[in-house]
Amino acid sequence: MKKILFLLFACLCTLTACTEQPTQTRAERIREQLLTCDESSVIVVAHRADWRNYPENSLEAINSAIDMGVDMLEIDVQRTKDGVLILMHDHNLDRTTTGSGDIAETTWEEIAKLNLKDHQGNVTTYKVPKLEDALLACKDRIMINLDKADRYFDEVFALLEKTGTTNLIVMKGGQPAKEVKEKFGQYLDKVIYMPVVTINNPESEQAVYDFLNDLKPVAFELCWSNLESEVPAKLEKALKGRALIWYNTLWDWLCAGHNDDKAVEDPDGTWGYMIDTLGARILQTDRPQLMIEYLRSRNLHE
Repeated sequence: MKKILFLLFACLCTLTACTEQPTQTRAERIREQLLTCDESSVIVVAHRADWRNYPENSLEAINSAIDMGVDMLEIDVQRTKDGVLILMHDHNLDRTTTGSGDIAETTWEEIAKLNLKDHQGNVTTYKVPKLEDALLACKDRIMINLDKADRYFDEVFALLEKTGTTNLIVMKGGQPAKEVKEKFGQYLDKVIYMPVVTINNPESEQAVYDFLNDLKPVAFELCWSNLESEVPAKLEKALKGRALIWYNTLWDWLCAGHNDDKAVEDPDGTWGYMIDTLGARILQTDRPQLMIEYLRSRNLHE
C-alpha cells in the first residue's frame, strides 16, 4: 500500500511540474501590459535613466532606476567612428564626458578611456557604456525605449538578436505611418513601434487615426503645448481600449505646463491631471522616484 501511495505521489509531482507555467520576468509583464492595453496601472519611464544620482545614460543610472521600480528606460544611442554603438544623448563628448569632439569622429578605444560627468558637470569614475552592455544589464529586468536608434537600426537590431533582447525594445519616431512601414516593416513583428504625434491643433488628429488604421500601435507618445487645444481630451476617448497614451512630463512644451517640477508641489494637478483627465498610462519623467511614490499612494503602481 505504501508503495502504491508513493507511486501516486510521484506521478502527481511529475504532472504538476509538467503543467506548471514558467514565471514571467518583470520585462515580460510590462510588455504584456503594453500589448494588452492594460490601463489598471501607470508605466513609469525614466528619462536617460536615474540621472539625478548617476551620470545620464550610464550603467549605474540604469541599475539604480531598475532598483527603484521603474518600468521602462529612455536611453540614447550614438555610433563611434569605428562603428561601435554607445549610450549618449549628445552627438559630441563635451557636455557629459572628460573628452571633446564628435562621437562619429572618435574611436571606441578613445572613448573607453574617458570618464562620465554628472548633471552638474562633476567628473565621476563611471565610464561610457556600449549599447550591448546596456542591453545585457536590462535583460529580463526592464523595458527600454531606444531614442535616436532609428538612424542605424539594422545594426541595433543585430545587437538585439545577439543579446536576446528584441522583446525589451520600444522604438519611437515622428515619421508618417506609410514611411514607418517602408523603413521598419521587417522589424515591426518583433519590436514595438510607438508613433510620436504633436497634437496642438485639430489637423493633428488625422495622423493618429492613420496609424491606428495602418499599424495599430500599442501606444502613442503625444506632445502637447497648446493649453487651449481640445485634441488631448478627444484622443483620450478615441484611444481608450485601443492604445495606451504616453505623455512626457519633462518640460512645459511637451505637456502644456504639467511638468515634473510643478509636480513636486502639486502632483494631483500635474501627473494626476494627465492620468485622470487625459488618460495617460505611460509617463516619462525626470523624477522617477517621486512619481513612483505618488502612483503607489494611488494604487497605480506595484
